[in-house]
Amino acid sequence: MTGESDERTNPFSLFGEWFAEAKTKEPNDPNAMALATADARGLPNVRMVLMKDYDEQGVVFYTNTQSQKGSELLENPQASVVFHWKSLRRQVRFRGTISIVTDAEADAYFASRPRDSRIGAWASQQSRPLESRFALEKAVAREAARFGLGEVPRPPHWTGFRLTPLYIEFWQDKPFRLHDRLIFTRDSADAAFRTERFYP
Repeated sequence: MTGESDERTNPFSLFGEWFAEAKTKEPNDPNAMALATADARGLPNVRMVLMKDYDEQGVVFYTNTQSQKGSELLENPQASVVFHWKSLRRQVRFRGTISIVTDAEADAYFASRPRDSRIGAWASQQSRPLESRFALEKAVAREAARFGLGEVPRPPHWTGFRLTPLYIEFWQDKPFRLHDRLIFTRDSADAAFRTERFYP
């Protein structure tokens, strides 16, 4: 947002500009985002994850589907994320529906990960009780021996989720807490966005 006259119709192009700037200014993980889900009781859960891709379909992240967030997303395929770029005094919020990426997308991203991370995806029973650190290290060693020098395939319980936004908010810090809030909303994933500004 360059000023009050900047009424855009495509929030993804604006997000791309802000993210490109964040990659040059943020010292660590400009792709970090807080992901909010809800459990079966409606109790919210929020944690930091890393966005691994984005396009006009939404933002993508990867996880173990048997983890807490994975099971919550499968049960209630709706979520919200927020990027906070403190050095730029900006944040972007996405709210929308969740879908699973294609096997080809998940396979390609998994293959790009360091080998030790791929082995860790097999070894970790994510979000379940761990009796000791040694038990985790044994599981990693066991999986490393099982795969040897061969390829480490993607586990069937590990994949990516795409958040397709129905709501996107761009927040820019302004003096005296009179912040700039540009909002994009739509009723469905194939509808056009409406644009308006909110009071800070």
